Amino acid sequence: MNAPTTTPREHLTTDVVIVGLGPAGSAAAIELRRAGRSVVAIDKAEFPRDKCCGDGLTTLGLRELEHLGLDRATIPDWFEVGGAAIRSPSGREVFVPLPATGTYAAVAPRLQLDDALVRMARELGADIRDGHGFERLDEHPDHVTVLADGLEIDARYVVAADGMWSPVRKSIGANEPGYLGEWHGFRQYAHNVTGPASQQLYVWFEPDLVPGYAWSFPLPNGRVNIGFGVLRDGARRIQDMKQLWVELLSRPHIVDALGKGFELEGRHTAWPIPARVDEALLTAGRVLFTGDAAMATDVMTGEGIGQALLTGRLAAEAIIAAGALQPDDAAAIYRSAVAHHLFADHRMSRALGSILTTSWGARGAIRVVASSGTWGKRNFARWMFEDEPRAVVLTPSRWHRRFLDQPGAWA
Repeated sequence: MNAPTTTPREHLTTDVVIVGLGPAGSAAAIELRRAGRSVVAIDKAEFPRDKCCGDGLTTLGLRELEHLGLDRATIPDWFEVGGAAIRSPSGREVFVPLPATGTYAAVAPRLQLDDALVRMARELGADIRDGHGFERLDEHPDHVTVLADGLEIDARYVVAADGMWSPVRKSIGANEPGYLGEWHGFRQYAHNVTGPASQQLYVWFEPDLVPGYAWSFPLPNGRVNIGFGVLRDGARRIQDMKQLWVELLSRPHIVDALGKGFELEGRHTAWPIPARVDEALLTAGRVLFTGDAAMATDVMTGEGIGQALLTGRLAAEAIIAAGALQPDDAAAIYRSAVAHHLFADHRMSRALGSILTTSWGARGAIRVVASSGTWGKRNFARWMFEDEPRAVVLTPSRWHRRFLDQPGAWA
């Protein structure tokens, strides 16, 4: 009896393997290619593919996209917003405007955004292998070998951009059993939105969601991304979220915002959100973890696209600075850069979140904002959308000439 035959793997050699092609992986690929490094990027999904997300882009994320050179016209449903309507647990509602000098907030479906970034990386010469899932990482003294579906790739470095349950981290034995993240998100799309939510971004601090909030983010042609995020506090059962979702969408102020004829699309989706970058494993030998694999989400809001883009860029810059033969230097540079950009803000967000994620704290904050003038409302909106890092006032090393007065992206 003949032994079964196995299909040989295609063998590739490159400077850097990127595992995962969300915003973090694509940002790293783009930066590395522009510096002349060879890149093979793999993802188990085939693009374009959807990703469960709120689709909101903060000023941090927008400036990172501008730095990468994204052409917004390549994203058909790109939608820029000029501020946000915020509702307190007490029912008080206030609109906070953003400045008109550039773009400070936008909405872009991940189906389109991630695909546009992958296309950018491919056009710059990255070897994109979507539809090839990661299997295993083998470490050697002077390189690593990544095994994926049908591929065997030798490289000097791995950028792990493979999400909260990073298969790369699991492969090296560094997983955290039972970890479910700090936040849990729940979202769905809707169309035939005829109320003000068709043009305006909403954030609702509902009494029964705190700590957490609901949102509606506008898209073109009367569509919205609507959902809610809650902190995992040990008291909520994720199984109860489906019933909460139905009831939430029937609340009069939400129906008024959407318009009575709105219709939900497809099915709802839910996802866990990791947010403890200051405790996360950021490097392991020749591996640099980015985005959700680095648990880099903002612990106060659950927003993570900007942090993913930033960590992807920082990982690429560390590899470029260290060179092929200095993995210890690359790891040290990357850890230092992530600490510089994110640790103080993470701790500030955690402290502020302990206030804002209580009903009395959210009510008090919105009452203060509502009673402030235009200047106060506008600067609260800039702070909310990460125009400056949360803890920038306490970290003088990040002060710059236009500190607290810089224009938005694409000004």
